[in-house]
Amino acid sequence: MIVINLVTVFICCMDQVGLPLVQQYLYQLSRLVKEQLPKLGAHFDEEMINPSMYASQWFITVFSYSFPFPLALRIWDVFLFEGVKIVFKVGLALLKYCHDDLVNLPFEKLVHALRNFPEDALRPDTLLPMAFSIKVSKRLEELRVEYEEMNKSAQESGTSLKPTNRTRGLPKLC
Repeated sequence: MIVINLVTVFICCMDQVGLPLVQQYLYQLSRLVKEQLPKLGAHFDEEMINPSMYASQWFITVFSYSFPFPLALRIWDVFLFEGVKIVFKVGLALLKYCHDDLVNLPFEKLVHALRNFPEDALRPDTLLPMAFSIKVSKRLEELRVEYEEMNKSAQESGTSLKPTNRTRGLPKLC
């Protein structure tokens, strides 16, 4: 299980042009924000904020770059056991915790706030119980299928990226 998770994140994402798995995760996160935090999702749309502006690093580093070490360590424990869904749960919990502040910020301040969360939001004993209470597994699977169908349609119309030479012929892991 651990090897599959790490292979999925690092081989599938890093070896292809455009980080396709990260793009899928950003699509899923965007939809989850709109569904679970509709006021914030609408505010992000008004301010033209998309998840790539704040969450790419979450998925690529599993919070190890931007979070305090004790929190990142606890997230990694769960990530190695359960996989990427913890990144969605923690991300949504963080947005939920800061919701009231975020919905009132203009673009420039919003971008800054999404990259620099307050210390109280990053306390493991506050953030993780909130994250664990968020249910995403079933919806993530539905959004994955939706995203793949969109990509298939785009590929059929000739607008999607083709596999790189380095990935052609390898078994599909993602």
